[in-house]
Formats: sequence, C-alpha cells, structure tokens
Amino acid sequence: MIRLRASLGFLVVCSVALLSCSSSHSDRIVVGSKNFTESFILGELIAQQIESHTSLKVERRFYLAGTYICQQAMLAGRIDIYPEYTGTALTAILKQGISRDKQDVYQRVKSEYERRLGLTLGPAFGFNDTFAMEIRGEDARRLNVRTLSQAARFTPQWHAGFGYEFMERPDGYRGLVATYGLHFAEQPRIMDLGLLARALKDRRIDFAGGNATDGLIPALDLVALEDDRHYFPPYEAVPVIRQQTLQLYPEIARVLADLGGKISNVEMQKMNYAVDAQHRDTQDVVREFLKSKGLVP
Repeated sequence: MIRLRASLGFLVVCSVALLSCSSSHSDRIVVGSKNFTESFILGELIAQQIESHTSLKVERRFYLAGTYICQQAMLAGRIDIYPEYTGTALTAILKQGISRDKQDVYQRVKSEYERRLGLTLGPAFGFNDTFAMEIRGEDARRLNVRTLSQAARFTPQWHAGFGYEFMERPDGYRGLVATYGLHFAEQPRIMDLGLLARALKDRRIDFAGGNATDGLIPALDLVALEDDRHYFPPYEAVPVIRQQTLQLYPEIARVLADLGGKISNVEMQKMNYAVDAQHRDTQDVVREFLKSKGLVP
C-alpha cells in the first residue's frame, strides 16, 4: 500500500509538471547531466554533437545532483536532454519490476516515457554501466574473492560505502544485501559518488558501490565483483529527450542517432580515466573521441 501511494503520488507530480512544461529557453537547447564524471562526459558529448551538426545554440547545465533532480528538470522544461540509464529509468522513475533483457528494458522505458511523461529515448550509446561492487585488488587476491557470493563470507568484517541514491532506490542496497546475504561491520557510510573509489583505496572503507565503467577501477587497482546471481538489470546509457523539443527541432533526433552504439564499455572507462585520473579537460576528451569516430572533422 505504501508503494502504491508513492506511485500514485509520483504520477500526480508528473501530471502537474507536464501541464507547465513549456520551455522558457526557445532560443537554445539545454543539456543537463547528473553530478558524476561519466554523466558529465555524456552531457558534453551530446552538447558537442548538436553544436557540430546543427546551427542550434547549446547551454550546458551539468552536475544537477541525481536522477530525481534531472527528471524533474526535464518535466519542468528547464533542460531538454540529459543522459540516463535504462535500468535506472525502469526501477527508480517508473517503479517497475526488474527485467534482465536489455531490449525489453529499453522498449518499456521508451514506451512509458512517451505515454506518461512527454519524454522519449534516443538510441543507446552502446555500453552498459551496471553497478559495480568494488573491493581493493590486494584483498581480492589475498582472499581469492571474485564474486559477490564469495564476498558475503567476509563482509561482516568490512566497512562499506555507497552513494545516497543507491541506498534509497529499489534496485539498490536493500535488494542487494537481501539477494547475497551481506552484513557489514557497521551501517554503510553515505558518500558522494566521486569519493568512493578514493575512500576504498585509502582504507576508509573496504567495500564500495561504484560503476562498471569507472576509470579509477584499474587506476587504483580495484576489483569489481561479479554479480553472479544477476541482481542488477541492464543499465544502457541513453539520451532522454523532451518530445516537445524534438517537435521544434527534429534535426536533434538525427544527430543523436549518429551516437548510437558508438561507445563500448572499454571506451567509456578510458574517457572516465582521462578525466578522473589524468585530470584532462572534459571538452578535449570528448572532442578527441568524436574525432576518432569520424563524427567531427
């Protein structure tokens, strides 16, 4: 009943937002992102692609906290496009049950976004950034731990850290610990996503909830444990676009379609590494990637 009331409340909020979702920035396209490196990179990728192949002006509104803030900004017409993940949209926004089929997840999200929210999805970028439960490489080798099932034996002695959103979302912490029988030495620490890998390396925590394409995993000698019970759904990265924006500027659909399937997991991890570990400028990293794919001169 609590979940039902929450879902109904969500629909009411969305309905009200849709009534006033007319854009107040008709002279430009506003691209948003969440508050972590990969989302920032994908937002910049979208922005540069539009700037390179259309005459439209682009405004960047990056680091907009998490999923719910970006979603509300879309519904209110404050941003036109932002990068999202299909599994996140399915479970955290639409409150639907988990599916393991990536095509099913993509189509369900696209259909429901169009029917209920006035939003749609562009083609998937090509990589799946699933959640990655990480430990130090030295611990993985010493204990011979490769999977989450194997890690459950040791977690009562470990201190864990997760992002706030992961602790709250339906495909997050509660389901994870129930699926694998995980118990930690104390209540997990709630940390900014960008701090988790460093905290793990510095031994402030022993187990971190990160992302599979995090560039710091190889850089800091971390190990992403295998989700051997297949708890997490697919998390294909996709551009979410306001349908009203596409009606006004149909050329956006064409230029974003050119990004479909262009980024592999390894390529995304390399871009994350360039920004997080090498401290390179995000615009330069994105420009080089687009050039390597023949998308810009």
